[in-house]
Amino acid sequence: MDELLDRVWAGRPPVRGRETLYSYVSRLRKLLPQAAGARIARHAGGYAIEIDPLTVDAHRFRLWVNEAREKDDVAAQRLLEKALGLWRGDAFAGFDTPWLNAQRERLEHQRQTAEADLFELRLRAGRHAELVETLTVRTARHPLDERLAGQLMLALYRSGRQADALQRYRRIRRQLVEELGTDPGASLQALHRQILAGAAEVAAPPPVPRPDAGPELPVPRQLPPRPPRFTGRAAELARLTAAVDESAGPGAGMTVLTIGGVGGVGKTWLALQWACENVDRYPDGQLFVNMRGYEPVEPPLSPLVAVTGFLEALGVPLEHMPVDPGARFGLYRSITAGRRMLIVLDNVRDGSQAAPLLPGGPACTVILTSRRQLVGMAAAHGAVPVNLDVLDQAEARRLLDRHLGPGRLDAEPRAVADILTYCGGLPLALAVSAARAALSPHLPLGALAAELEDAAIRLEMLDTADPAASVRRAFATSFQALTAGAAELLAWMALAPGPDIGVEAAAALAALPVSQARGLLSTLEESFLVHRHAAGRWRMHDLVRLHAAERARTDFPASQHEAALRRLVVFYLRRAYNGERCLAPHRAPIEPASAAPDGEPAPRLDHDRAWRWFIEEHACLLAAQYLAAHRGWHDVVWRMAWSLDTFHYRRGGLHEQFAVWTAGLEAARRLGDITAQMTAHRVLGHACSRMNRPDEALEHFNQALTLAGDAGDLNAQAYIHQGLAVLWAGQERHRKALEHATHALRHYEMLDDPLTTADALNDVGWYAAHDGRFDEARVHCEAALRIFRLHEHHDGMANTLDSLGFIAHRTGEHGEALECYTQALAIIRRNRNVLDEAGILEHLGDVHAALGERRKAVTAWNAAYQGYRTQRRYQDAERLRQRLSR
Repeated sequence: MDELLDRVWAGRPPVRGRETLYSYVSRLRKLLPQAAGARIARHAGGYAIEIDPLTVDAHRFRLWVNEAREKDDVAAQRLLEKALGLWRGDAFAGFDTPWLNAQRERLEHQRQTAEADLFELRLRAGRHAELVETLTVRTARHPLDERLAGQLMLALYRSGRQADALQRYRRIRRQLVEELGTDPGASLQALHRQILAGAAEVAAPPPVPRPDAGPELPVPRQLPPRPPRFTGRAAELARLTAAVDESAGPGAGMTVLTIGGVGGVGKTWLALQWACENVDRYPDGQLFVNMRGYEPVEPPLSPLVAVTGFLEALGVPLEHMPVDPGARFGLYRSITAGRRMLIVLDNVRDGSQAAPLLPGGPACTVILTSRRQLVGMAAAHGAVPVNLDVLDQAEARRLLDRHLGPGRLDAEPRAVADILTYCGGLPLALAVSAARAALSPHLPLGALAAELEDAAIRLEMLDTADPAASVRRAFATSFQALTAGAAELLAWMALAPGPDIGVEAAAALAALPVSQARGLLSTLEESFLVHRHAAGRWRMHDLVRLHAAERARTDFPASQHEAALRRLVVFYLRRAYNGERCLAPHRAPIEPASAAPDGEPAPRLDHDRAWRWFIEEHACLLAAQYLAAHRGWHDVVWRMAWSLDTFHYRRGGLHEQFAVWTAGLEAARRLGDITAQMTAHRVLGHACSRMNRPDEALEHFNQALTLAGDAGDLNAQAYIHQGLAVLWAGQERHRKALEHATHALRHYEMLDDPLTTADALNDVGWYAAHDGRFDEARVHCEAALRIFRLHEHHDGMANTLDSLGFIAHRTGEHGEALECYTQALAIIRRNRNVLDEAGILEHLGDVHAALGERRKAVTAWNAAYQGYRTQRRYQDAERLRQRLSR
């Protein structure tokens, strides 16, 4: 542990360094099994990584270097090239700690030694001419390295450049004298004398055939033409170039690049664009094959058929090819081993289809395009992934511009914006739409936009007779490649309400265990049909959703649609209900939903987890309520409104609260549920009051009061009187507000409910204070605070402290007021109650102003102003803005 702390933080660990280290080790335990089965084991006093050493590149490097020193020159060259091919730049790049710096220096020294050994072997093999440039670069980086200097002198001399070789000697001798005060060593001096004398010892040896040498072969040029009107993708093109550049240089290995993305996103276009721009990098030829991984009719191309075509392109007659498949792949690797070639494998289904076609030469580059994330290629062959998303708005418009010209686009800006929206940045959809418009130059773009607007026929409009230019067929072939379980989950997700979905909701939707749903979502993500835009949350492209919804309607009966959606909305309702109980445990509960889906128990929620869950799922919860209303599931609709109430109140979501309860009221009426109707009218009255719609608020409160009176429900009547008090206070009629608050208090005292009684006591105190009756107000509020503290009712404590702060401020006790508001603000923020936070901040600013603390007052009022604006309480915001301006 001490050594780990020192290595990570270089002798300056944080205060809780060991706890942080425990957290890091825990996270590493989850990640390392993905790397060749490594595991972290706990031992006395510390940890050890248990792993096969040959899965660690540094160990493999040292093993192959040591083996090379025991082999003949040909075998040693192969081993050293393989060892140096493991390097991808500096070790531990980007880190700067003493221990890592020492490791980096040690590994770099080993690499330099191995490179020098390889240069030695190549010089003995007569390959001096090809080494001059490389050795010139190396000596520039290491000007005092006598071994490198000697190798460069020898390569220059054997290339007929004796004068340059002698000049190199004079240069290193001068540098050694100036910087180290010493002459070159005996070995370098002897080489200098031999070059001066033209001794036989330094003459060029007869060239030794390279291990990969072969007969003169044709240079294939199989790349299809550059994509016409290619647009955008500058970042992706740069990433491909950077990956190839990073792998360049002596000892470098083969570069494998994977371009992934959903059908129609432009993978092949990107591969061909980059290939055509960089064709000069590959003088020994370019091979291209469509692996047909997702063809609608033909089966995927077998690697054996593909390699046969490659061998023919490389000049091997069919009759000379080995019959044995393994030997045929071996011949392909042998021929490509010494060449600098580009191989493009387009439309690959999976890694097993592509791996046999990797060439044998470290100077080759392979580009694979696929509708799957080829994780195996990255793990086994170091493939660099470049995954494509849809085009952004600017790039999508440029693509239309290149097809149709700026004049036509500028003439109909609204139609162009609609076309871009309906195509969703998918290059194939944009190209098909542009082609349709180009074929009908006199047809307004607005007509095309109107056809695309209809979701029922949008995919028809993006379909063509050519399978390669059909959005629907692109998605269909991806769909067909899925397992039955993944295809079914995708179909249900397309019907699900909301912009995205979490793993537990997906499990409820498909009636699956959460672990199985998570696995299927990973499969869909690997196929680029969904993408994880946040931790544990997935969404899909609008056009993918349209196609998957078509499949759902085609492949499954309506009864299954109904069952799946019902499971989902009830899942949302039950979780929302449980979350509401965590946010407001003292609130009187309602009867939960009875039609609960079977499945795994809900996880335990606390206040903070419940709040985060509501934040993540809010859009889906609103969409679920809308769907339930559309399908007539009235029991879900009003219960969802109830379950969102505390979240909407504390967040200041008055308009959302009004919308969900308007739907809730209609559902309660359809059910004939009087209690639900009373609740809906009461909450709508509160919402309208806060939105400054007093007439509507009074109508809702009066209807609620009538229903409660008919039912003889004292508790409901008390709630409604409290709402009426809020309404009249908003109209500055505080005495009338006090009358209603007093009515509520009497009802609660008859019901013998301490918490509701405390709430009413605080209301009476608040409105009494506004009526100038401060002594009476303080008595009521202090009584309320005692009850709230006894029951640990945090919202009640905060509201009552706000009242006591107001009373203290109005009676000149500004220090006490400051203390009350500060306590209230701390509680409110802990509960994330932004609605009440804005009001308390305004009151806090009032106290600072009274104390002459002008800057603090302005800071508090500014924060309150922003809160009112966020909550769309524009009247409060304008009132405060005027105060600030004064």
